[in-house]
Formats: sequence, structure tokens, C-alpha cells
Amino acid sequence: MQHIQTSREGHASMDFFFNPRGIAVIGASDNQAKGGFHLFRNTLHSYRGDVFPVNARLSSILDRPCYPDVSSIPTDFDLALFFVPAPSLPRTIEECAAKKVKGIVIESAGFAEVGPKGRRLQEQCVSLARRHGIRLWGPNCMGLLDAHSGHVFSFMYTDAWKKLLKPGDVSMIVQSGMLSAGFLMMILERGGLNISKMCSIGNKCDVHETELLEYFINDPTSEAIGLYAESIVEPRRFLRLASDTDKPIVLLKGGRSPGGARAAMSHTASMASDHAIMRSAIRQSGIIEATDMNELMDLLRGFSTSRSCRIHHDAGTAVITFSGGGGIVTSDLLHDAGLSLAELRPETLKSLKAVYPPWMDPSNPADIWPAIEYSGVQKVYTEVSEAIMHDPAVDSVVVHIFTNMADRAMFSDMARLKNELGKPVVAWLAGMGDGMRSFRSELEELGIPAYDEMHRCVSVLAAIKEHNRKRGSVHCRE
Repeated sequence: MQHIQTSREGHASMDFFFNPRGIAVIGASDNQAKGGFHLFRNTLHSYRGDVFPVNARLSSILDRPCYPDVSSIPTDFDLALFFVPAPSLPRTIEECAAKKVKGIVIESAGFAEVGPKGRRLQEQCVSLARRHGIRLWGPNCMGLLDAHSGHVFSFMYTDAWKKLLKPGDVSMIVQSGMLSAGFLMMILERGGLNISKMCSIGNKCDVHETELLEYFINDPTSEAIGLYAESIVEPRRFLRLASDTDKPIVLLKGGRSPGGARAAMSHTASMASDHAIMRSAIRQSGIIEATDMNELMDLLRGFSTSRSCRIHHDAGTAVITFSGGGGIVTSDLLHDAGLSLAELRPETLKSLKAVYPPWMDPSNPADIWPAIEYSGVQKVYTEVSEAIMHDPAVDSVVVHIFTNMADRAMFSDMARLKNELGKPVVAWLAGMGDGMRSFRSELEELGIPAYDEMHRCVSVLAAIKEHNRKRGSVHCRE
């Protein structure tokens, strides 16, 4: 894995946000209907160090002594979580400076996104923080979480993450606050994508996506990086970082249209860049561009569940299907995506013939339904995948699975071969009932990303192969 040379504003200087030495929660509340309660409870339950609630109206919260202001906290600390009305931030910065605070995560709104008055306040706070050497995260955001440390510095409901959040290798940077919560809810509800870190940066008055991209490139727990951004701060540095890393980066860019750009100004006060110019540079840097939230999630699942893939310039894709029509449609989609069907070697076809009925000759796409009726479903999937995966003419596989007649054991060999041979495998699932979701989770635990839309299945494979061609390897989890 290549690591980028870390700048002054790179990995080391950002770590106190994720692993601070003491935290103050400014705006902590004992009212369960308020975000300040959830912010304090999340921090208290997820962080092992000192947590200091700050609220002038309360003497204690959740059995912890409460302080009227930052100045009253008896010790120094690294991080402040700010969740009170915007006008009090300048005074808070001054108090934090006296406590040697390194960073403030501003989860309140009421800054540049609300108009000129808010913009002036935001600019005043940035200037003041820089004078004291304090970094500002946000404002107008939902904070951050780190699944590996367990830290949740956000006001999202505790039930949304406590039981379901699992450490993984995907880190995300999201400019929108509620959209980051939406992403997290999608991840937790659907499964198949485990998070390393989730960062909601809002107006990004100071800390921005380019700094966090550098941090994640150098972070060993972040193997794939996803972003939602309405604008890019330091675009040349951003593109250089993307070009120099072999970690896959997937970007959903907001404000691509004139209407979207206008909406971005009132959302997070971002001046959206000219997307036509930006798109060309994005592609040249090797960034994979998504068109909506679902595609962003699907692409990240694809990169998260593959392992190192090898380059095969003269090889193509094999399709294993239980439906002749499904094979035809997938072939068309592969062609549309610029992918070719593999020409199976004679020895591969001979191996396939052993499980097919005498009247049928196998080909690619491999329609295995007659073979299933002739030789049985488990035998066919095992032997067909073995023969096809070992074919030098095959560099990737799309497998169709009818979940009502499948189980995890049938695909353990395919998953093993995928890792051993460095050939990506993606699955399209069809079936009925609740078994679809559980079976998808089982496949993705094996390292096979699975989708219920053929076109998404193919587009993910195309992205993996394109990244493979540009970088030389695709980094995925065993």
C-alpha cells in the first residue's frame, strides 16, 4: 500500500478529532427530546476518557457533574463538541483557548448557510480560532464516528448505532449533516458495508474534505473512501492525493446542475464548481463518480468486499446464470459498460460438459439450469465455478443466484478462488421473502458483493475493473 507524504495539515494534526484527550460537551442536556442529550450520552457511552458536560442550568447530567461554562472545567482537554446557539461560539473559542483545546466540532446551525449575518459570524469565529491555533469542524454538521475505537461524537439517536455498527474498512466524508445520517441508516439497515469512520463536515469553515481524504489515505483502517461533496476545497491537492493513492475513492458530487448549485449555496454555503471541468479532472485522477446515494453505497460495497485483483488485459468476464434470458441481458449490460465476454478455453468447456445433460453444450454465458436439473444445484455451482474461475481467459465473474434454492456453503469455494486467483466476483440475486437480505449478508461476509439489480451488479464490476486497470490492484477485505 502506498502512503502519501503527510503535510502539516495531514494525518497527525487531525488525529485529536478521532482520538482526543478529554472532551467537553457544550450544550449537554438532560432532556431526551433534545439533541444535546443524545450528543452527551453518545459521547459518554462511546469514549473511555474524561467527558465534561457544560450547561449553566444544570448541576448534573446522567450522574456526571455539569459545569456552567468551559472555564469551570478543572483540567485541560483536547476536544469540544459545540451544540448551543451560534452567537455563543466566539466566547466559547476564547474559553477553549485557555484550556488548550485543539479542536471544536460545531454541530449547531445558524452560520454561513443562513445568510450574510451568519456568514460574518462564521468568518469571525474562523479568524479567532486561527489566532489561538484551534481547528474548527463544521458548523451545521452531525459530527463524526469511528467504528474501530467505538467513538460516536454526534447527536444521532443512540439506538441507531449502538447494536448495529460494526467496524469495517470504508470511511466516508459527507458535507451534508442529515445525509450523513441517511447514509448511516442505509448502511445499518441494509448491511453488507461496515464502516471505519463517518465524517459529517457541514459548512467546512476550516476542516474540509481534502484534509480528511489525506487522513484516510494514511489511515490503515480505511481501505475504500466515499465522499458526498457540494464543492471541493483545494481541488488541485484533492486530485493529486486521489491520483497518488491506490485506494479506491468514490465521489457523489452535489451541485452538478445550475439548480443543484443554487441549492448548495443555501444548504452549506458552498460555491459548487463547474462540474463539466471538474468531471474531466475527476476521471483523470482515478476517482469513481456515483450519480446517487444508492450507487455510492453499492460501489463502496463492491470495493469493500473484494481482495487484491490482478490485471488481465486479454481476458474477459464469465456469466454463470440459472436463466438463458438473464444471461442475455447481462451480456448486453456488460457490452454497454465496455466489458467483454470471456472466450472459454476448450478444457473449461470440457469440464463444464461433465455436469451438463448430454443434449446441451455449455458456453458463456453459462446457463446452468439444465445442468442443475441433471446434476443437482450444489454440484453444479461448485464445479462450474471451479472450472470457470481457473480459466486464464476469465478475469471476473458475474453469478446469478436464485436465493430460494441456495445456501452459503455452495459459494464458499467461489469466494476462496476469488481471493486465491485475484478475480472479482459479483452476484445478482433473485428470490422471494426475507431470505434475500440474509443471503446477501452471508455472501458479502464471504467477500462476494450482491445486488438485486442486474445493471448495478455490472456497473460495480466495471468500476472495480477500471480501478484495477488504473491502479494495478484493487484493495478489498478477505
